[in-house]
Amino acid sequence: MTTPTLLTLVRIGLIPVLALFFYLPWELSRPVTALIFTLASITDWLDGYLARKLNQTSAFGAFLDPVADKLMVAVALVLLVQASPTPWLAIPAAVIIGREIAVSALRERMAELGKGGDVAVSMIGKIKTGSQMVAIILLLYQDSVLGFPVEMAGYVLVYVAASLTLWSMVVYLTRAWPTLYGSGRDR
Repeated sequence: MTTPTLLTLVRIGLIPVLALFFYLPWELSRPVTALIFTLASITDWLDGYLARKLNQTSAFGAFLDPVADKLMVAVALVLLVQASPTPWLAIPAAVIIGREIAVSALRERMAELGKGGDVAVSMIGKIKTGSQMVAIILLLYQDSVLGFPVEMAGYVLVYVAASLTLWSMVVYLTRAWPTLYGSGRDR
């Protein structure tokens, strides 16, 4: 068990804790939920950094890390949409979750075809992830801070994240299209 893999497992373990605190009838439940999601987001960055720095990469870690990320984001978005069931939040949440499913399937197919490097994480994907994480943290926190409209900033940023999500999906599909189109004719 490597340190990066342990951090990924901690992130997965934080998912039910996040849901529990989200629903607690306690004044500080939303700030604590935002803190839990923030810690999980930090472990996302830290496990990748440590895996490279300590040369502790593994096939299991490479599989588990993106699964943990997608689970944490999807659960947080579902909780937020359930708490505020409006199209203003449901639409970007559906775009983000749908893209994650589609790109995961695309990466799996490309790996089967020996072309997994064609859909490796790009810089736009990293920017998308950062904006998505910050948007979710702000939406989870919700309360204004010193007059700053935290929730409104979260809404703006979740639309930025959804836009970047679509953009990055188009980039990945464009890269994969020649391989996918060619493999489809072989059937």
